[in-house]
Amino acid sequence: MLRTSIIKENTPEIISSLKKKNFDGQKIIKKIIETDNIRIKIQKELNSLQNHMNSLSKEIGICFAKNNKEKAEKLKSESGKLKILIQTKNDEQKIAIKKINQLLIQIPNIANKNVPIGNTEKENEIIKNFGTIPKLEKSKLPHWELAKKYDIIDFEKGNIITGAGFPLYKNKGAKLQRSLINFFLDFNISNGYTEYLPPQLVNEASAFGTGNFPDKEGQMYHIEKDDLYLIPTAEVPLTNIFRNEIINSVNLPIKLTAYTPCFRREAGSYGKNVRGLNRLHQFDKVEIVQLAHPEKSYSNLKEMVKHISNLLEELKLPFRLVKLCGGDLSFSSALTYDFEVFSAGQNKWLEVSSVSNFESFQATRTNIKFREDSNLNFCHTLNGSALALPRIMAAILENNQTESGIKIPESLYKYTGFKMIS
Repeated sequence: MLRTSIIKENTPEIISSLKKKNFDGQKIIKKIIETDNIRIKIQKELNSLQNHMNSLSKEIGICFAKNNKEKAEKLKSESGKLKILIQTKNDEQKIAIKKINQLLIQIPNIANKNVPIGNTEKENEIIKNFGTIPKLEKSKLPHWELAKKYDIIDFEKGNIITGAGFPLYKNKGAKLQRSLINFFLDFNISNGYTEYLPPQLVNEASAFGTGNFPDKEGQMYHIEKDDLYLIPTAEVPLTNIFRNEIINSVNLPIKLTAYTPCFRREAGSYGKNVRGLNRLHQFDKVEIVQLAHPEKSYSNLKEMVKHISNLLEELKLPFRLVKLCGGDLSFSSALTYDFEVFSAGQNKWLEVSSVSNFESFQATRTNIKFREDSNLNFCHTLNGSALALPRIMAAILENNQTESGIKIPESLYKYTGFKMIS
């Protein structure tokens, strides 16, 4: 969440940056500034009234000490009226603060200066391509047909049990899924990330803290009776571990990783692009999160990008790195890189990870600060999928298909216990 002081100090720059996200902030920022000026005026009036109240209290004490009861009673009557006025001003100030906060939460994070200008994913910037796209036989199959052929994922049974978007993994498909999770976690831990196993349900404050509210409220599954939400990503509980905490700067960066199932309603998704594992309501994902010093967060982002590149290279998957344009950035992100793997059976690129720097946007909402010398400042938060499993699974199945079966990447041998699905 943007802070009022930052908005007032950098109004033209913020309005210009928000335009990159196709967000016209002029009216709402003007309203925030006007309301904050009212709040400041009320605060000055309150300070004056409180000073007068303090003076009256001292004077009443002196009157009682001198046994001047008549004057003391008059002053007490004046003090009573003053208390009512102070309470009225306090109420006015609370209303102004509430109004400011209601306006602030509607404003997305500002885009970093390096974010390309553009409105849709077609205008994202392809940074680099990695690996070689496999040349398959004309008889190549998409992963949903391979899954049926080798009896490793049952989409029909998942539909019967729950509904579309809830696949049932089985046999070597289940083992491959579990192997990928373990491989990702071990790789992350070996690179300095601490593993957590967080709750898969969060409260509204946690969802608000990471920027899922009000932006993605309709995409989250809500358990109304308990007022809890199924997580769309481990980023939500991991970031909120440090809500309302002050961290010593020497302990930054803090690096966290977790495996969780993830749940997304994906309202409005339909068509050929959502077949098979391409878009699910429930899926597995291993996440990495960092809490970083503001001066080092972009070098941390660079390190996270390299980390995920290494993961994909270990799996021998062709992929490309994409920098998102302003119009394709999420509500909370200041800068995002997407990783897309090439899925040969579908002849298309599939997003498997988004790596983002939120700068202080989430930390302001969650009140995560760090202490450096005697100063307190908000941390920067970063996160990335390392990795989301459905499309990784799809690419492994499609890219490694042969007439005799599906080859398993060598880096997974020790986890799967088999080298081929046949």
